[in-house]
Amino acid sequence: MNDGFLHRYFLNNAHKRQHKWVHYFDIYERHLERFRGTSPVMIEIGVMGGGSLEMWKEYLGAGSHIIGIDINPECKAHQADGIDIVIGSQDDPAIIDEIFSKYPRIDIVLDDGSHMMQHMISSFELLYHRIHSNGVYMVEDTHTCYWDEYGGGAGRKGSFVEYVKNKLDEINAVHSRGAIPVSEFTRSTDCIASYDSVVVFERRRQGSRQAPITEPM
Repeated sequence: MNDGFLHRYFLNNAHKRQHKWVHYFDIYERHLERFRGTSPVMIEIGVMGGGSLEMWKEYLGAGSHIIGIDINPECKAHQADGIDIVIGSQDDPAIIDEIFSKYPRIDIVLDDGSHMMQHMISSFELLYHRIHSNGVYMVEDTHTCYWDEYGGGAGRKGSFVEYVKNKLDEINAVHSRGAIPVSEFTRSTDCIASYDSVVVFERRRQGSRQAPITEPM
């Protein structure tokens, strides 16, 4: 059970700008609690006021390292001990390669970037398969998937939500009787959790499936 650290930190923040939906904090702690005190490396796409970078550093603890990605050069001002800022677009393969050359193990990715459909999908495809085999990939503010100005719309082809629906099929590919190819995503993904405005992917190698039957004597 989480201790509410993130919500308390947010409410007591008087240092740098943060902007979060309140219900996100329970989601964060549900999926990220296990990383606390383990010196994880986290990418946060979207820096803005820099407040959340410091929040993650405090939450994840000593030895953790936070990497912020943003297109705004002014965000470099938020670089600090244990917090690295990379200037560039979240869907630029060269930027992602640069990060992985410096930090070969990435445990957590949080996409709080442009919230544009093409960026959300491109970032996922660039990053997901490269993060740690027991890592977490989280995309927030997915309500933009229903907004035209972000390239979304209810049921609209090419929206990130429609992309996630296809991933739900892919995670169950072994049961599709050959209709859906078993992919590396299938083999490496344990869970897709969908919340109001947040989607979380938990990486973990899928094991052999067993379905024993027990009967009364």
